[in-house]
Formats: sequence, structure tokens, C-alpha cells
Amino acid sequence: MDKICVDLLNLIQNEFPLESRPYLKISEKLGVSENQVIELLKELKKDGYIRRLGGIVNSKKVGYYSTLCAVKVPKEKIKEVSKIINNYDGVTHNYIREHSFNMWFTLTASSRENVKRILEEIKSNTGIEEIMELPSINLFKINVSFNLKEKSYV
Repeated sequence: MDKICVDLLNLIQNEFPLESRPYLKISEKLGVSENQVIELLKELKKDGYIRRLGGIVNSKKVGYYSTLCAVKVPKEKIKEVSKIINNYDGVTHNYIREHSFNMWFTLTASSRENVKRILEEIKSNTGIEEIMELPSINLFKINVSFNLKEKSYV
């Protein structure tokens, strides 16, 4: 990964411009063209460095329901099951843990009923018998930013 990509990733995490042409503003900071920024972002997404690029909304404040879910997935089915789960728009995180409930993901939908419906679909589509739902009681938000300049990518 070259210096421009590292600088671009750092910039979009911490200083994404809220204006009509944000990529132009980013390009000016990086000293490259707006089109180069857009193409680099496409490449970084294709290569898996960027999962998604978008705003973060307080789902509860806009009337949505969100929950953390834990699933027991046989090791040989992890890729298959994660692909099915990750296909749902409301899934924002999905990761493996060392536990009998070894796959954990967050799911957000327009209502608790829709979350229940999606979880039933996931059970049906994966053959998973049990999904533990762990809705938040207290919400603690933290800001996570990965400073890539500390690593030696260039």
C-alpha cells in the first residue's frame, strides 16, 4: 500500500468532508485528482481494506431496533453461514469468537418484529437452530480510528 492510500484511509476515517463534492476536497488535501480519489476508494473497497463508506446514524433515535446476536456455527460452515448473514443490509458487524457461540453479529431493522423475522430467515437459510439475541441495555459509543501511519505500509 502506498503513501497516498495510507493518507486517504486516515483522512476518510477522521476528516470526511460534509459538502457536495467531498472527493474533490479530499483530492485537494492529497494533491491528486478527484477521479483518482474515487478510483483509489473503489480499489481499496474491492481489495477489502474498506468494508463500507457512509455515515453513522443513531438507529434508536430514528426508531430502529438493534441487537447483538450470537450463533453456534460448526467450523466447517463458518464461511457459508457468514456469507448468508452478511447478505442482510441490517448486519453491520460479524466476527468469530472463541466460544461455543462462535459467530457474533449486530443486526438493525425498522422494528423488533423485523429483527425477529430476519433472524428466523437466517435460521431457515443456514440450518442454525439457535441464535442468541443480546439487545443492549446501556449504550456506550466509542470512536475507533486506525492510524495507518504508525504501521510500515509504504
